Amino acid sequence: MTGLKLKSTIAFNRNLSNGLRGAVVLLAVTSLFACSQPDSSVSDTSITSASTEDVAVASKTTELNVINAPMLISASNPDLLKNVSATVYKDPHCGCCKEWISHAEDNGLSATAHDVEDVSVVKERYSVPNEMQSCHTIVTADDYVFEGHVPAKYMAQFLENPPAQAIGLAVPGMPMGSPGMEHQNQFDSYQVMQLNKDGTTEVYANIDSVEQQI
Repeated sequence: MTGLKLKSTIAFNRNLSNGLRGAVVLLAVTSLFACSQPDSSVSDTSITSASTEDVAVASKTTELNVINAPMLISASNPDLLKNVSATVYKDPHCGCCKEWISHAEDNGLSATAHDVEDVSVVKERYSVPNEMQSCHTIVTADDYVFEGHVPAKYMAQFLENPPAQAIGLAVPGMPMGSPGMEHQNQFDSYQVMQLNKDGTTEVYANIDSVEQQI
């Protein structure tokens, strides 16, 4: 009986040690991703306490996860909207509006931000339907209207050959992953809508991936 109890105790201690070793590896990898700062709370001694084999397995798993993760591809073309100037009407506290302006300027737009307390007044003035509205309204020098997080690519495409019946484009709401709405590699499919003079709308482009915005 004493020999059996001793064997059980040794097995329990060995399992506990393996469990703790795995926990250390998981903690180290998680901390490295959660905080990229050099003063991570995970010490070198904690990481080196794991076996070389465990670290290799964790590193390979992490590498695969990074490869499989959706990538937010950013690109800019200063010539895309280089001859276009526009006023961006926005709420003074809107952060994603500023991000969209940066996106447009990176693609050549000469943008003037104009803070307004009630952006709905601007949207009504330029005939943006309620269901097409977003957080900011862009009006070009030629009086074309672009509502919300419209990719610079589609602004340029529209302005190159504006449909006779159209006043501009809109991206209703604030879809994740659209220009200015990038956050942790999240992306929601959305539509760029064409705004027509008679108040109707139609689909201008279906955006199903980040790459389509470039």
